Amino acid sequence: MKLYNYFRNSAGQRIRTALHIKSVPFEYICHKDLGPGGYRKVNPQGLLPALEINGRIVAQSTAIFEYIEEVFPTPSLLPADPIDRAEVRAFAQLIACDIHPLHIHRVRNYLSDEFNLTGDQTGTWYHHWVAEGLASLEEMLRRRTRETEFCYGDLPGMADVYLTPLMLNARRFGCDVTPYPLLNAVDEACLTLPEFQAAMPENQPDFDRYGPHVTQDS
Repeated sequence: MKLYNYFRNSAGQRIRTALHIKSVPFEYICHKDLGPGGYRKVNPQGLLPALEINGRIVAQSTAIFEYIEEVFPTPSLLPADPIDRAEVRAFAQLIACDIHPLHIHRVRNYLSDEFNLTGDQTGTWYHHWVAEGLASLEEMLRRRTRETEFCYGDLPGMADVYLTPLMLNARRFGCDVTPYPLLNAVDEACLTLPEFQAAMPENQPDFDRYGPHVTQDS
């Protein structure tokens, strides 16, 4: 399998983490330039990540995650009980669908280019919506049937794989994460694990080439 990625791509970080947890080998292929040209021949959406399996391309991190979970079921990153699985998926989709798009560089560029927002105004807009999302995630953890070290269990799963890149981005963009003790506790627990550390941006092969000062994100 080939994972088309970029070290700061947080959606790709989810996939890297899942692959490391399941001990699935993959080839890391860096694509920093997502403009018209070569990469769109791989993924017409022009977004990262993309996973190539036997010449076929799967895009969108959640679709990739589900493929990995189905093909490499051990260790499972989803609970066995259907309602528990639904709760985990809801947590992950809140991150992937509601919060993640807000920090993408092209979205923030559109606000500044089309509506003449200053950097401070764009930041205020971003911080507001991320705070809304983090508060919802914190409340979801507060309502769990039992308190666990990770989001929804004693071992990390899909929710944790999605949470750690979100917390990293929130801090990178200056969001105040102190009001969310449950999220912080899970994030800290995840980052003690080698599989999560291996997926961190600074541990990717292209970090030394482009990081840590670059501004592109996706």
